[in-house]
Amino acid sequence: MSYQLTDFLPTTKKEMELRGWEEADIILFSADAYVDHPSFGAAVIGRTLEAQGYRVAIVPQPDWHGDYRDFRKLGRPRLFFGIAPGCMDSMVNKYTANRRLRSEDAYSPDGRHDMRPEYPTVVYSSILRQLYPDVPIILGGIEASLRRLTHYDYWQDRLRPCILCDAPADLIIYGMGEKPITELARRMSDGATRDSIPHDIPQTVFLTSNPEATDDDIVLNSHELCMQDKRAQAENFRHIEEQSNMMHARRLIQQVGRQYVVVNPPFPPMTTSELDACYDLPYTRVPHIKYKGKRIPAYEMIRHSVNIHRGCFGGCAFCTISAHQGKFITCRSKESILKEVRQVTQMDDYKGYLSDLGGPSANMYGMHGHNLNICEKCKRPSCIHPKICPNLNTDHTKLLEVYRAVDALPEVKKSFIGSGVRYDLLLHKSKDEQVNHAAMDYTRELITRHVSGRLKVAPEHTSDHVLMLMRKPSFQQFYEFKRLFDRICREEHLHQQIIPYFISSHPGCTEADMAELAVLTKRLDFQLEQVQDFTPTPMTVATEMWYTGYDPYTLQPVKSAKSQQEKLAQRQFFFWYKPEERRHIEQSLRRIGRADLIQELCPHANPRTTARPQEPREEKRGRHRRHR
Repeated sequence: MSYQLTDFLPTTKKEMELRGWEEADIILFSADAYVDHPSFGAAVIGRTLEAQGYRVAIVPQPDWHGDYRDFRKLGRPRLFFGIAPGCMDSMVNKYTANRRLRSEDAYSPDGRHDMRPEYPTVVYSSILRQLYPDVPIILGGIEASLRRLTHYDYWQDRLRPCILCDAPADLIIYGMGEKPITELARRMSDGATRDSIPHDIPQTVFLTSNPEATDDDIVLNSHELCMQDKRAQAENFRHIEEQSNMMHARRLIQQVGRQYVVVNPPFPPMTTSELDACYDLPYTRVPHIKYKGKRIPAYEMIRHSVNIHRGCFGGCAFCTISAHQGKFITCRSKESILKEVRQVTQMDDYKGYLSDLGGPSANMYGMHGHNLNICEKCKRPSCIHPKICPNLNTDHTKLLEVYRAVDALPEVKKSFIGSGVRYDLLLHKSKDEQVNHAAMDYTRELITRHVSGRLKVAPEHTSDHVLMLMRKPSFQQFYEFKRLFDRICREEHLHQQIIPYFISSHPGCTEADMAELAVLTKRLDFQLEQVQDFTPTPMTVATEMWYTGYDPYTLQPVKSAKSQQEKLAQRQFFFWYKPEERRHIEQSLRRIGRADLIQELCPHANPRTTARPQEPREEKRGRHRRHR
């Protein structure tokens, strides 16, 4: 299928002239390549504003060096500039957990590393403020959203204030931004200026010298106190996370120097019809014509996939999804999903296979509280940890109906599930036997019809006390799910694998925990490939534990591996099967007092009848997640 320049949001003055525009109402500056697809935030915001009648242009990956010509080329917008720093945090996108440059930038043409700066939110807004001092600048996206209050920055290794203190912008829109950006554009069209930008729009953040606090507001510990006292930062985070996941949240206020950061409560979750309308916008679903012949890695991964819902109630300690999308699930209608699937099947390179029918988690579609009055008062960041909430409806029936409707389309040979599956939801025993029956039906259909030979799941660890800190289910549930998976594969004569994901160096995890993980996974015949070191990212409870040394909910101490040496000491246990690692593993096991595991992990090691003096084994601590 071929497209014209006018099928996309304009990116140049020439493209604006083709539409007959002399100026744009709103100009978006994106640190990602422009892919006109509903999985790319800048495209979603641009198309949403376009549908409201605004003239929207987008400047993807402007050159921030030299004379700033990319920032000048479209001129001044009538209403405001919007900064879209990317689908991933710029620093996570650029660097590994060991602060090494990644092999490629997944959101840049041909994976190039030189197409975006570090912290594009700060860089872009600083340039625009210099060039256009009187034009409002609005921040959005993951980078600004998760830096809306005092946060730990792993790459600078220091506590940073709200990003508005570094980026000379006027407002942050946090979370999924369709509703607040539409309301802001309407108010700006009614005559608001930079000096009178409205501060009462839900889901926005602003700086003020007079917050006019009320008794209903939550006043957090000041940035300066958090700099002095890590416990104060941990105390703050509990309020931040709880209010990010409440249906009726309270306003948050934090003092920074002589100013105050004010975080307005979020909009209610989108309705199904609102979400359908978002996906029904006229996306081309392909990269802009300017990238012809170039590969955009992130697009290659999702080009034949369809997102079916928003939100995630897992609340994993290391994950930012609930902080950005919230825990309440909003589902697209079956009709909307089928409409997009039909669009995918018309793509020139479509071969009959959908790579994913999923979302933040594969199997939360259609799930919500039985009694919404209870949900409206709930503060829990997770609906399934430490146990599945008795008010949660875990029925997989609606999801099965979606799968079967998609598979019934003649153009679909097979639809795969590439998103992570929550096996704790599959194994949950409801009081309603029909719900239990639907879970078993779903499990069998998933394994027999939607796995491309390998099913991704994320137990993340094997130690119960680490899993408790991660907000993940006991590893015993993984055993149970693997037995079920293997049994169904035997019955259906399938040769398929489970691919488990694990994390090392998570807060609370010790070398001994990692050694036991290696032993248990080896006994299950896994040679682990899908592994990662914990990376502290803004606005996750795990990052707060890692930085402050406290669990924000109990204020009990939590130790973490922080130095590169400590991290490598944990990570090495993933690779017990590599000959070059065995000597180091044997030495480490003796050092931590776990020589009893040597023969399991290194069966050809030289056994000793008398072990050398050992350090005492560290006591296991008490119990308590990328857009991964």
